[in-house]
Amino acid sequence: MSAPISAKEDLIQEQILTAAKHLFQVYGLAKVTMDDVAKAIGKGRSSLYYYYKNKDEIFDAVFNVEMHEMLTAMEMAANQAKTVEEKINAFFITKLKVVKEKGAFFSAIRAGMDAEALTAFQKTKIVHHNTIMKMEGALLTRILNEGIKRGELKAIKENEMDILIFILLSSIRGIRNEINLVDNATEFEPTIAQFTGLMMNGLKK
Repeated sequence: MSAPISAKEDLIQEQILTAAKHLFQVYGLAKVTMDDVAKAIGKGRSSLYYYYKNKDEIFDAVFNVEMHEMLTAMEMAANQAKTVEEKINAFFITKLKVVKEKGAFFSAIRAGMDAEALTAFQKTKIVHHNTIMKMEGALLTRILNEGIKRGELKAIKENEMDILIFILLSSIRGIRNEINLVDNATEFEPTIAQFTGLMMNGLKK
């Protein structure tokens, strides 16, 4: 009995998050209530509290889904590439493409927020940003270590690896900020390729 119940609960949670994401994107995070989410899935508000204590928990869960989708896409792209340079290039290209695709959602959720709500949301963004940095950093570290083991890259000390990862992730965010108005994702691919090539020149044996 436990398996069917668990599957049903997973389905309800998926319904909650899908409905909430849609509502957040249409009306903004500030205007959406627990009642709105419950109504969207055809249930009473009390049923939502079995899964989430409040709207903030629902938003965090929605964000986690978005984050894991992005990281999964980046990992898949890197795994399909052969050399470490190709893997890192695929990592960056996929990140920028997915961020661009999801940009409308994260812009829309700020609609209707007053100054206090925006301040609270900014704190939440910092927490999420740090989580993303750690997860992306772990994936990049794995790619680089694989390159070292295969003899493509020279050895990198642990403290130097941490600094390198920080530089790479900060740089790609800077590049993203400069080209986030580009409509055609392929337009930034030469930029990423050159950036990756410059970085690799200092790491190859």
